[in-house]
Amino acid sequence: MGRRTPGPHLEEDVTAESPAAPEPEVLAAFEAAKGFMPLREGLALYAAASDAAALGLPLLEVGTYCGRSTILLAAAARAAGVTALTVDHHRGSEEQQPGWEYHDPSVVDPEVGLMDTLPAFRRTLFAAGLEEHVVALVGRSPQVAAVWGGQLGFVFIDGGHTDEHAGGDYEGWAPKVAEGGLLVIHDVFPDPADGGQAPYRVHQRALESGAFTEIAVTDSLRVLRRTGTGV
Repeated sequence: MGRRTPGPHLEEDVTAESPAAPEPEVLAAFEAAKGFMPLREGLALYAAASDAAALGLPLLEVGTYCGRSTILLAAAARAAGVTALTVDHHRGSEEQQPGWEYHDPSVVDPEVGLMDTLPAFRRTLFAAGLEEHVVALVGRSPQVAAVWGGQLGFVFIDGGHTDEHAGGDYEGWAPKVAEGGLLVIHDVFPDPADGGQAPYRVHQRALESGAFTEIAVTDSLRVLRRTGTGV
């Protein structure tokens, strides 16, 4: 997760053009949903998804939780006539387990004693009226990536925040970003005082690959466009 309040080391939005904005009812659903993404970053995510949707390819996020950010991707997909895909095992990331900062006992399945955010996610999409624009891929990211053969216009990495999980998300999904498509990474904190470093290391890896060029920064959200081959 990383810290959710922008600190003094975080950069401001550097986009030059006026970005696309979600409809008021979409924004209201986003703000009402359980989750961690701040409004500024949510608006930047929607703008990036709207940009990428013009390619006519699916939009995918890794890390669904209860569907807060999924609302924005689904709305962008609906407007463009494409599909939003969201990947999660729905058992919670390492930071959401009992005893950790982001644990929420209301999303624990009492029968099995494990987190299960899938019902909350479904309720979120139903309340937003966006169910038909989303395909939920329930499973672990590397396994799902291994069987997904198509190209994607947009990949949003916001799953587990260890090097193993963030690196696996990048290795599994970044190769599937089409030419001109966008790779978006959340919780990128260049200064360790602001948050965990695994997403930052993935961000640096993407830049160093020569395959991606950064086009926008909003607090901890980084937007990169595929401008070359490889990962």
